[in-house]
Amino acid sequence: MKMTSEATSLHPLKEAMKRVEEKLQTLETQFEELDSAMENLTQKFDFHRKSLESQAIQDEMWTAVLEIKFSSLELNIFYSYVIETLHYLHSQVLEKLPDLEKGLPTLATVLKRKNNNKQIRVVWEAVLEASGLQEEDVKVFCTFFIAHSSKAEYYSANLRQMGISDATPIITNTVKNQALQNSLLHAVHVIEKKKTTKA
Repeated sequence: MKMTSEATSLHPLKEAMKRVEEKLQTLETQFEELDSAMENLTQKFDFHRKSLESQAIQDEMWTAVLEIKFSSLELNIFYSYVIETLHYLHSQVLEKLPDLEKGLPTLATVLKRKNNNKQIRVVWEAVLEASGLQEEDVKVFCTFFIAHSSKAEYYSANLRQMGISDATPIITNTVKNQALQNSLLHAVHVIEKKKTTKA
């Protein structure tokens, strides 16, 4: 009788414990769902923040490229270095991917296809690294080209030499936007190095 009485008195306690455990499990599931939702929101906010930052940088670059008042000589010389650097990058990619030459007629096709083609992407990254350039430099070159191609004129190396013996100090003094300045300096470095190597 005593055992039955104890079992009967413990029954409500066991039921209560079971309800508490179920409640805790429910709460744990809800916390996991909340945690997952918070992680998704954090990722979305992070992506949005990066997109805004990228857009702000791009807007700043366009402003810098369009606002600077280059002399005709400066513009043509800087433009020529940019053009030659873009052409050089394209030729280097084709040199390493001769089988894809027909499918990559321009640098624009390289830039477009590298996102979906691992082989092109690997070669592109290797070419940039060998040239001492970054993706950001290429974005700057493309921005500069689009902004000034309608009014700039291409100057060959000989014409550039006659106009300005060294473009580096002029870029440093004229271009105050750091990203634009660095990229133009990199373009000069790439082309002058290529000229020295060829010589």
